Amino acid sequence: MKPKFQRKKLITCLCLLCGYQYLGLPAAFAQEQPADSLEVIEVTGSFRDSLNKALIDKRTSTGAVDTILAEDIADFPDLNLAESLQRIPGVSISRAAGEGRQISVRGLGPDFTRVRINGMEAIATSGGTDAIGGANRGRGFDFNTFSSDLFSSLTVRKTASADVEEGSLGATVDLKAAQPFDYDGFTLAASGQLGYNDKASGTDPKASFLISNTFADGKFGALFSLSYSERNIEDNGASTVRWDNSNDFGSYQGNADAAELAEINEAFRPRLPRYDSYLHEMERLGMSASFQARPSDDTKISFDILYSKHDASRQEVFMQGILNSTGLTSDMNVTSYEIDGTNTMTQGAFENATVRSENRYDELSTEFTQYTLGLEHAFSDTLRMDGMIGTAESEFDNPIQTTIVMEKRGVDFSYDYRGSKRQDPELVFGSAVYDPQGWSPNSVRLRPLGAKNTFDTAALNFEYDLNDAVMLKTGLHYKKFEFDTFGARISSEGGAADAISTSPEYIMSYDSGLGPDPVWLIPDRDAIADAFNIYGNTGTFEVSTENRLTENYSAGEETQGAYVQMVFNTEMGETIIRGDVGLRYVNTDQTSTAWATIGGTPEQITADHSYSETLPSMNLVFEPKDDVLIRVGYAEVMARAGLDSIRPNVSVSVSGGSRSISGGNPTLEPTRAKTYDLGLELYFENDGLLGLAVFRKDVESQVQQLRETKTFAETGLPIQAAIDACNAGPGYGAEFGCDENVNWDTTTPLNGPGGDLYGFEISYQTPFSFLPEFWQDFGIIANYTYVKGQLDYVNTSGEVLATRNLQGLSENARSATLYYEKDAFAARVSMAYRSEYLTNALGRNGNDMEGTNPTTNVDASVTYKLNDNIQLTLEALNLTDEVDDQWVDSNGNRLSYYHSTGRQYYLGAKYKF
Repeated sequence: MKPKFQRKKLITCLCLLCGYQYLGLPAAFAQEQPADSLEVIEVTGSFRDSLNKALIDKRTSTGAVDTILAEDIADFPDLNLAESLQRIPGVSISRAAGEGRQISVRGLGPDFTRVRINGMEAIATSGGTDAIGGANRGRGFDFNTFSSDLFSSLTVRKTASADVEEGSLGATVDLKAAQPFDYDGFTLAASGQLGYNDKASGTDPKASFLISNTFADGKFGALFSLSYSERNIEDNGASTVRWDNSNDFGSYQGNADAAELAEINEAFRPRLPRYDSYLHEMERLGMSASFQARPSDDTKISFDILYSKHDASRQEVFMQGILNSTGLTSDMNVTSYEIDGTNTMTQGAFENATVRSENRYDELSTEFTQYTLGLEHAFSDTLRMDGMIGTAESEFDNPIQTTIVMEKRGVDFSYDYRGSKRQDPELVFGSAVYDPQGWSPNSVRLRPLGAKNTFDTAALNFEYDLNDAVMLKTGLHYKKFEFDTFGARISSEGGAADAISTSPEYIMSYDSGLGPDPVWLIPDRDAIADAFNIYGNTGTFEVSTENRLTENYSAGEETQGAYVQMVFNTEMGETIIRGDVGLRYVNTDQTSTAWATIGGTPEQITADHSYSETLPSMNLVFEPKDDVLIRVGYAEVMARAGLDSIRPNVSVSVSGGSRSISGGNPTLEPTRAKTYDLGLELYFENDGLLGLAVFRKDVESQVQQLRETKTFAETGLPIQAAIDACNAGPGYGAEFGCDENVNWDTTTPLNGPGGDLYGFEISYQTPFSFLPEFWQDFGIIANYTYVKGQLDYVNTSGEVLATRNLQGLSENARSATLYYEKDAFAARVSMAYRSEYLTNALGRNGNDMEGTNPTTNVDASVTYKLNDNIQLTLEALNLTDEVDDQWVDSNGNRLSYYHSTGRQYYLGAKYKF
């Protein structure tokens, strides 16, 4: 079944006719700087000019920032914002369905990175496969919600300042959509492209359109832009769903002697050795509108609207052996095996095995809407004000998540992961697996879910020039954040299997293209759905949130902030000194609601918590000589606790004199850190830079599951929960020794031991103007980042189990772009590398840890200008067909997930006027 995308044909035709948003136009992104503070550079719309302007932004900023401007975004083959950002020093990305999804900055993951769109904080959430974390229900931002084409600049702020809202340990990312005053009068730009993936059939359209104009002598402006794209890809490979050495086999070559089986049963083997065949269909629509007015030279008003809709469907088909069920493995006979030096059974063959065929289908949608109204006014030459109000909403919906599993027992099965077969495993299923007779239903899973978050924001700022060298800034900030998520299921997924049939008429052939026998038999989901009315929401197939109460929770935060800051620019001798010193105060009132188990009975409870922070910051820039900058930064920062950790989904119970609480922790404190930055930048020509930055973050704590003893009143949970739990046991009151004032044993997320994170960045970019003739038209941008950050991972008693890297931290990251521009022709090739990182620092099932192996992605683009208005383009992504390679156990490097999505090509044309 294909997703029923609305608007598809109409918008495709419109966009292919109208085309693409070509944003790299003259004066598109001029920063409002004093005329005598910047070198005047003519902007002609080339890639080199966009690099030059980005360097001006970096050079004039008091903090450590990196910017990508629209010419760069529009011209480089980026599927979405994450892929645009991966070229910035210190930024690494994770991918979903072959394109970027979330980012890490200087080793800190998406939950520690704030994103602002048009000046206000926002979160965009989407879904994903189980192997990449599934649906996003946290604070991380899913950049694949948006196309890069909608934005005029992307800025990563790596140091904190008092005038930027709190909430980040890693960085604040600012995304700015285009506005009419960015352009000089009437502007029309359009483009259309057709894409091809070498692992999928058909072509993928991609198009954008922008029109902008100013009226009444530049006092009013209006802009509209639209971006649309489709992608259809195959995402194939193998997975194992962890490794374990439980579930003993029954015999080896017919011998059931325990001594003979000891080596086999003590070795680690895959829980579900399987082939995976995914089909993704994606459609992304984005629109922006902006209206600006300048009633006087002293006043500017801006109203911006941003909309994005990301629709997708995904089919996942698995053919797998079952090695994780004692009831099944005990009847199996091992006919051959091989165990390597890490106690890993890399090869195994079995008789009387069980094989399962699984057909899963998801429909997913993310809808994002934002409105912002801004005002800038100068009361005088020395006093200025700006304000903003806005609202943003992101709603993720996964209304259909259906999995039908059928199985056949008593068959032959083998797997082989030895040597190079780890990357190309060989799974062999006996001939009986390909006979439609004898298959039986195993389970039917209906698991709809969704998540919604909203932000309402207001800010008011004032600037006052004390003199030519010192400016005072102050402001107030208000933010209201609301989050709500749900999940639902049928009452018995195994029981639902009894209500259907997988007789031959409900079985279909599926050509996976995987393994020695690629044509599998799988459940015919459409035929089963029609025949047994599995979407009727009645009887056995009634879907209810009551069957999945743990997935139904909400949270809200109301934040009031204020800051004061001094910004200065002076000289000491021949050294220019500029910077900012400030203090930010913020108070947060938090509420969270979830289903708890009180005395054995489900009960929805709400908990409240408040906390405040005072956060100093300082950024200094020294210019001891022309074109040499030394940067020094210090700040105290905080990141709010994860949304799943603060939910009060506790189990409160009393047994005799034992009183216990386990689950979430609504009184969890933010993660705090002190940050230190030191940088040296050498600007040796207009678009040439050699930079070195050294950074350190002293992270005060890391949220971990810990045990402590405290009174119930200190937990932040409603007192009624203690009353109900006590009454379900000995009784409530001092005479029973059970109330909110006595100690309870709690096992919840707590602010456990922290650690130090440190590293350095080296960045270099230059045109090859120092070389002779032909080589002068080349240039390079390159960077390298090293990060080291380890924490003590502890058990619930606080005992240190291991000291390891932060989850999601890649110690090494580098990227490089080699470009060429000459007259009408331009070309670029870019590489982005990320070293391995941990996804589970303590591992599971006896494995020490879990992680993802390094990735190297290579992209390229070529453009040719037919004339001043028309340009032809050729773009290529993932030229090396990089894979997502996840592993289990650092010694065994056991395959967990190994998938590739193929190379992507786009051919198109652009028009601008």
